[in-house]
Amino acid sequence: MALCVRTMLIGRLFAVILGGALLWALGASAQPASRVHRLGLLDASSPDPARLEWWSGFRQRLRELGYVEGQNVALTTRFAHGKVEDLPALAEDLVRLKVDVIVTAGGFQATRAAKQATSTIPIVMTTGADPVRLGLVASLGRPGGNVTGMTSITSDLSGKRLELLRDILPRMSRLALLWHVNPAGELAVRDFEAMARSARIALQVLGVRRADELEGAFSSMERERAQALIIIVSAQFFPERKRLADLALLHRLPTMHAQVEYVEAGGLLSYAPSYPEFFRHAAVYVDKILRGANPGELPVEQPTRLELVINLKTARALGVSLPQPLLLRAQRVIE
Repeated sequence: MALCVRTMLIGRLFAVILGGALLWALGASAQPASRVHRLGLLDASSPDPARLEWWSGFRQRLRELGYVEGQNVALTTRFAHGKVEDLPALAEDLVRLKVDVIVTAGGFQATRAAKQATSTIPIVMTTGADPVRLGLVASLGRPGGNVTGMTSITSDLSGKRLELLRDILPRMSRLALLWHVNPAGELAVRDFEAMARSARIALQVLGVRRADELEGAFSSMERERAQALIIIVSAQFFPERKRLADLALLHRLPTMHAQVEYVEAGGLLSYAPSYPEFFRHAAVYVDKILRGANPGELPVEQPTRLELVINLKTARALGVSLPQPLLLRAQRVIE
């Protein structure tokens, strides 16, 4: 009798355990799968190693924030390879894919294309010219609309770059300015024109639309006896930075840049924020938006730390004597 009762109790307990396990399994299968957030990456430039390293930093920061590709986030990338006319179609493609956020790189044109393609999908800028002057946001503090992120512009950055060139060439009276023709570059041209007038420096402005115009531009600089060159950053120039450095060396022109990668390629000096940090910080914006933040209420951030980088090897090749105080101020000197 006792054995029979014990057998019945064991049987009931087994049934309870089995039933509980079945209910848990059914409940687990009924739970919705973890959502996969879709991000569209729109870059006006080309996927060369330096640029891919920036995007690698963006991905790494996403992982640190808990987003793992293949698990809860999927990235779709579109490069325009410097063909800005392709950006609108690339942006529209990302919109058709119904991405949750579009992250732009390569300056104003990429962000403008994304903004024209959608007024609802949040857009995060990794960098770019003044978004207020270009009509992308209402203000830095409260952008409004669907665009926010980073800008590489500070109020005195262009003036500081000109000042640094004059530290190297105190008697400079003729300066060349090379830019890729686009609205963002035009803003920088206006700023430098005003500063050159104030400093009584003759400024030769050379705008190009295609890479095959670069040799002609440098020949023009030599004819006009330019003593130095400022190259305005652009997605089109970035893949050409080694060629630009070689042409500047050929024509004996000290160069100032807005990205350290140009100096690593052989340019003379740069005074610039860290673009890898811009890309990493863009991931923070994405995280906030995916958690429910309104992009129109996330302030656009400006760089807080700028680095002076000098290529000493290029200085020697040009025969340029660098003041010791300038070398001591540099955060990095490339031997």
